[in-house]
Amino acid sequence: MTDAAPTPAPKQISLQRIYLKDASVEVPLAPQVFTRQWQPQIDVQVGTNTTPLGDDLFQVMLSVTVTAKQGSDVGFLVEVHQGGIFQLAGFAAGEPEQQAILAGYCPGVIFPFARETVADLVQRTGFPPVLLQPINFEALYIEHLARQRAQGAAAIGGADGATVQ
Repeated sequence: MTDAAPTPAPKQISLQRIYLKDASVEVPLAPQVFTRQWQPQIDVQVGTNTTPLGDDLFQVMLSVTVTAKQGSDVGFLVEVHQGGIFQLAGFAAGEPEQQAILAGYCPGVIFPFARETVADLVQRTGFPPVLLQPINFEALYIEHLARQRAQGAAAIGGADGATVQ
């Protein structure tokens, strides 16, 4: 009888749920803002957060804040927290592939829902909808890793500035 290595469990990603956790809208200058010419500067801030829920389940929260300003006047501020629950089976906890999925793939699945919520909420304020451009979260994650590696290499450089390998 030969000892065969156990076959690793297949790796699977399952979307369990997409949900809107929180949304807020502010139109601080209403109704006066609607009585003037309005050519705002749009600022979009996007962030992600991952929380383990146990049993290979993870909550990935995508936060999107859209602010429209003209000068110092804020026309509207919309904030959306769109969440997703994902099951990642067959991945070792903390392995790079698992982290890449949680930071790159999962936010990309959630983003279209957040984009639709933002567009709808902005339109409900009386302004034309804001159509957020697609975001490549996987590329952003790779850039983040490259910055971390560069900072780590700079931090372990010698007194003469040489990098220690």
